[in-house]
Amino acid sequence: MSSTIAVRSLFRAAPAASRVMARGVALSPKIASARFMTSYFTPAHEYIKVEDGVGTIGITDFAQAALGDIVYVDLPEEGDEFEKGDSFGSVESVKAASDVYVPVSGEVVESNDDMSDNYGVVNTDAEGDGWFIKLKLSDESELEDLMGEAEYKAHCEAEAH
Repeated sequence: MSSTIAVRSLFRAAPAASRVMARGVALSPKIASARFMTSYFTPAHEYIKVEDGVGTIGITDFAQAALGDIVYVDLPEEGDEFEKGDSFGSVESVKAASDVYVPVSGEVVESNDDMSDNYGVVNTDAEGDGWFIKLKLSDESELEDLMGEAEYKAHCEAEAH
């Protein structure tokens, strides 16, 4: 009961029109939508956050930290199709250039065009506003080959040593 009270008081300030009810607890729209998103990771430090058959793909915070300041990102066009493991673009930093690969097969439904004015968003919010593409998944079973959050964290810790 105390956790329910804490959650309710946390969102009390949000206007009633912007709240979504989940199990009797008011959630902000951002929290409510994130609730149904599942994140997966590749050993090469790409992530995919899946919601309703669409995956948001980018590089992880670990990857951006290793690359340094991002100066350019090359992204595909809407409608481009890729097979799992295909290179879909590249990232250039002050240290290096690196291809970026799709962790699953699908069709690009959106590229992050907002990033073209500010590639640094990859450094400041790699797994948020610094996303690269949204991909309509063609085979969700391919997600089974990817790492979950705990497994990816262990992978990064092992790589850092």
